[in-house]
Amino acid sequence: MFWLTLLLFLVAFIVVVIGVLLIFLSALRESKHDEKRVEAGGVFIIGPLPIVIGTSERIAKALIILAIVLLLLSLVVFLIFTGYLRW
Repeated sequence: MFWLTLLLFLVAFIVVVIGVLLIFLSALRESKHDEKRVEAGGVFIIGPLPIVIGTSERIAKALIILAIVLLLLSLVVFLIFTGYLRW
C-alpha cells in the first residue's frame, strides 16, 4: 500500500509541475503577440457536479472535457482506495 501511495504522490507532483510549466510557457508565448485576447475559465467540482465558467464557448468546451476527465480519475482513485477496484 505504501508504494501505491508513493506512486500517486509522485504522479500528482509531476502533473502539478507540468501544469505550472505549461502556464509559464503559455504566458511567454502570448507575450510575444500584439493582439491581447484573453480567455479564462474555471471548473468548480462540488460533490459529483462540475460547474464550468468560461469567457468563450471554446474554453467552456475544453473545461467540460477536463471536468469529465477529473471526475473519472477521482472515481477510479476512490474505487482503488476503497478496495472495489484492484490495481
